[in-house]
Amino acid sequence: MIKFENIYKSFNGKVVLDNISGCFKSEQINMIIGPSGTGKSVFFKSILGLIPVDQGRIFFDNSEMKYDDDNVDIDSFRRQIGVLQQKPALAPEKTVEENICLYLDILTDLNSKEKKEIANYYLEQVGMSGANKKYPNELSGGMQKKVGIACAIVHNPKYLFCDEPNSGLDPESSKKIDSLIKLVSRKYKMTTIIVSHNLDSVIQIGENIMFLYKTKKLWEGNRNQLFKNDVPELNKFLKSSSMFEKYKKMILEKNVTTF
Repeated sequence: MIKFENIYKSFNGKVVLDNISGCFKSEQINMIIGPSGTGKSVFFKSILGLIPVDQGRIFFDNSEMKYDDDNVDIDSFRRQIGVLQQKPALAPEKTVEENICLYLDILTDLNSKEKKEIANYYLEQVGMSGANKKYPNELSGGMQKKVGIACAIVHNPKYLFCDEPNSGLDPESSKKIDSLIKLVSRKYKMTTIIVSHNLDSVIQIGENIMFLYKTKKLWEGNRNQLFKNDVPELNKFLKSSSMFEKYKKMILEKNVTTF
């Protein structure tokens, strides 16, 4: 579990996160949703330790992540965390296999043979078996995302952070990436945190959902509670999706069977 207490952050006097408390539940898919400009990305990066908060505390299980002189020391957490970025950071001059091995170079002391074996094992886990010798520019956007997931989980992290994993993908590819994130989260018992604006993803794989609006957390709950909330801002956000009425009916009639 990741717990956060009274998180506050501002830039040049402008408040971005205002007294946010809550938790990301263990071995669940936790979603951060909300309109653009509400602080989702800053909050995500603060929990990761990439942006120091002005006030508040963050705990990974019972261990507090400490800040010192505006620099966060996350060495003790780094091996527990995997990150899938919007655009997977793949070196274009290296093969898929070599890209995954780069992460193992940083996080392990394994020899070259061991790293290649592990890299290919995780490529198989994400449905990319046989693509080890290809280069990133030979892959589609969806395939690159799969390689990004392999890079994120290759060191068997306890926590998986995903920043808009469906960004830039067509609807069919988005569904495949959602299914893959759900699959690896379940298989490796990871606590997964996803920033997303995609209602399809929220409904299909979200378990614990947090809604941010104008620097504040206005609502938190599970998917079955989502369409029964009494928060006007959240309902307005949900209704902006063309799929709102369909999903509302499915949820309220308990016809969704994705879990």
